[in-house]
Amino acid sequence: MSSSALEQGDIEELVRFNQSGLVPCVVQDWSSGEVLTLAYMNAEALARTRASGELHLYSRSRQALWHKGETSGNTQRVKALRVDCDGDALLALVEPAGPACHTGERTCFHRGERQPAAPHEVLPALERVLSERSRARPQGSYTTELLEHPARAGEKVAEEAEEVVRAAAGESDRRVDEEGADLLYHLLVLLRTRGRSLLDVVGVLDERRR
Repeated sequence: MSSSALEQGDIEELVRFNQSGLVPCVVQDWSSGEVLTLAYMNAEALARTRASGELHLYSRSRQALWHKGETSGNTQRVKALRVDCDGDALLALVEPAGPACHTGERTCFHRGERQPAAPHEVLPALERVLSERSRARPQGSYTTELLEHPARAGEKVAEEAEEVVRAAAGESDRRVDEEGADLLYHLLVLLRTRGRSLLDVVGVLDERRR
C-alpha cells in the first residue's frame, strides 16, 4: 500500500464495526474507478489486509476469514483504504489480478441496467479492447494496422488533432464531439505502440496537479 496510507491503528480508531463485528467494504478498481464488489471485513480481515497489502475479507456465509483470490489466483492488491464520514463503511481501492466475481465477470455488478455505460467506464473498456488487440493482432482490424505501423498511428493523431481544432472553430457541437472521440482513440492506440496507457498519462497529470 502507499506510504501515505493511514496506519492500521489510525484506521481502527475510525472504523465503527457493527454489532456482529463487521463493516461493509466497497471494492473499487484503482485505475478505472469501476466498483467491483461489496463485501465485509472484521477486525482481523482489516489487520491482515494492512499487513499483507492484499485484500482480506470476512465471509458471512462461511463465517470465516477470506483471502480474496487465494484459490482462484485473482488477488487484489490494495492501493489505499478509505473510511467514510461516519466510520461505518470502508472503501478499498485495488489493483485486481483477474475477475472480481466468482462467475468470471470483471465486476460482481454485471447484471441489470448496463447500457448506456457510465462515463467513467468507457475509456477503461476501450483500453481493455486495445490491450486485447495488441495481444491477439486479429487480421483485418484497423487497430491492428495502426499498432503494427506506429508512424501511421502518429500521423492519424496529428490529423485528428487538426480536425478537432477546425471543428471547434466553426462546426457543430456534434462534430466537435466526434472529432474529439477520434483523437482520443488514435492517441490511445499510439500510446499502446509504446507500451503506455491512459493510466500513465493520468499519473503525470496528477503529479502536475499537486
